[in-house]
Amino acid sequence: MRLLTYYYQDQARIGILDGDTVALPSLDRAWQHRYPDLSSLIRDKGLAELKQWCDVASDHSKVALDKACVLAPIPHPPCNIICLGWNYIEHVKETQGRALVQKDIPKYPVVFTKDLSTVHGPYQAIPYDAEVSVKIDWEAELAVVIGRRAHKVSKQDALDYVFGYAVANDISARDLQKRHRQFFIGKSLPGSCPMGPSIVTADEIADVQALTVQSRLNGVVKQNDTTANQIFDVATTISIISQILPLQPATIILTGTPSGVGYTRDPPEYLQPGDLIECEVSELGVIANRVAS
Repeated sequence: MRLLTYYYQDQARIGILDGDTVALPSLDRAWQHRYPDLSSLIRDKGLAELKQWCDVASDHSKVALDKACVLAPIPHPPCNIICLGWNYIEHVKETQGRALVQKDIPKYPVVFTKDLSTVHGPYQAIPYDAEVSVKIDWEAELAVVIGRRAHKVSKQDALDYVFGYAVANDISARDLQKRHRQFFIGKSLPGSCPMGPSIVTADEIADVQALTVQSRLNGVVKQNDTTANQIFDVATTISIISQILPLQPATIILTGTPSGVGYTRDPPEYLQPGDLIECEVSELGVIANRVAS
């Protein structure tokens, strides 16, 4: 299933995407107060029930996709977004600016977080404030949504704890990153994590390590790689983090970006007002965000 959060008739609602149509359970009187959002659906293990409803949903519960606004699938996650840095060999290489040696390759996932205020819709304009940062960079990523509490899980079992996957853009303020000498501030500008367009449930993805990750700036391809080249695959990432941090349902993990980001280019490239940045993960869809002018 492809699940999204859809703002319709002055209310954010769970939606089930089917082509150009969205089925809205909240338009069915029996479902009006069942699950107010995707976080509660995930937490209360309501997916099977939702699938049953979708099989018999009447036409009056369906609307055209273009009738309203698609929001981030989980507008209010239970905690900061968990992120990985340097999770593709070629990205490590481009950030070092030289031939790699073994010590350059992380032995453990490089983990940081983005603030909750970063969560942004898949088609919303990215805020731009030149008084704060003028070195805004793109990072196309595969996002993982945890489906149930995961604590000290094995790599073999880790994917059983995944609810689904989405596309994300880990927008980064490189000047702030350098100034503060850590990730959090530079990664936490409001609206700096566009995500979506939907959550594709885990059962729809045969092999999460065989997905193409791509970004395009004003139609020009900037990043193009596959999750097969992740240093830490999704199962390993979940297992390692869960040994330390219990992962709650609806927690979002960004699994790192491939090479091709702006600040490593010669000369460096950064997002400018009016630019359109698109991020795509095969089988999951495309998010497209223009930089606010």
